[in-house]
Amino acid sequence: MAKLMARPSNLLVLDEPTNDLDVETLDLLQDLIDQYDGTVMLVSHDRDFLDRVSVTTIAMEGDGKATAYAGGWSDYQSQRRPDAKPEEKSKTKTSEAKLKQTEANKSGLSFTEKHRLEALPAEMERLEAEIVKLQELMSDPDLFTENPVKFQKATDALIERQARLDEAEEEWLMREEKASA
Repeated sequence: MAKLMARPSNLLVLDEPTNDLDVETLDLLQDLIDQYDGTVMLVSHDRDFLDRVSVTTIAMEGDGKATAYAGGWSDYQSQRRPDAKPEEKSKTKTSEAKLKQTEANKSGLSFTEKHRLEALPAEMERLEAEIVKLQELMSDPDLFTENPVKFQKATDALIERQARLDEAEEEWLMREEKASA
């Protein structure tokens, strides 16, 4: 996979790339995908990973119909309404768009800011879970002596996750204040 990522291209297709990856390699893969200058088509069962790297989710709706949704797995879940009938969907979309615009005007947040405010709690939860996993890994008293490289990578990842969590919390507070103003 590293050789493929290093070759010049504008399209990369990955099928279940997160299988059997440890935390450090998973982070490296995420960074490589974020830095990739082209289109990445990704199939994965790892919903958290999809949330972190996806800009668009294409869902196969059945009957040969594919629908594109903005964002990752969580965004897809919040945008789709399987219980709505086709004629209800168009009415619902129009009324929801008007409601969101009205709420955005009342709260002082743009649609993008409001969407980000709604996404931040899930991101903070994910970062907290990653921090707990890294702390559990580092709690092994023999890790430093048996595998100092892994210990250093875990330490660096823990510091980075904590910094990202702090930034996300500050951003959430700032947007929450702006929304309630």
